[in-house]
Amino acid sequence: MRISRKLAALGLSVAATAAGVTVAASPAQAALYGGQCGSGYGVVNLIDLPDLRGTVYLTYSASSGKNCVVTIRENPGTATLMEAFLRRSGTSSYVKDSGNFTTYAGPVYVSAAGSCVDWGGTIGTATKTRYGTNCG
Repeated sequence: MRISRKLAALGLSVAATAAGVTVAASPAQAALYGGQCGSGYGVVNLIDLPDLRGTVYLTYSASSGKNCVVTIRENPGTATLMEAFLRRSGTSSYVKDSGNFTTYAGPVYVSAAGSCVDWGGTIGTATKTRYGTNCG
């Protein structure tokens, strides 16, 4: 259900932005994607990390043909290990941003128009990865 609420909240946020209205995030929505990948990137997939640690977002820009990943903490605070990683499926090396961060890791970018991607993120000891998704 958290995914549905986040996607619904994201849709509300996008609609409000298009209408020129500012929407303040409530504490339950602290890990919502906030445009960290830049202009023209829209969320196409997400992974919730366990224990409400945060969310990993996969975004895509049709104009550049690039995917972008960012990992966002639910409750920013003391710096902790965080990662955002991304690669074109079938390649051996991830593009990765890894370190001790307070709020988010990434963004990381890969050109993958017409291909599938492998991507994921880490907060603390929790890591989740998706393989062969968002093909096209």
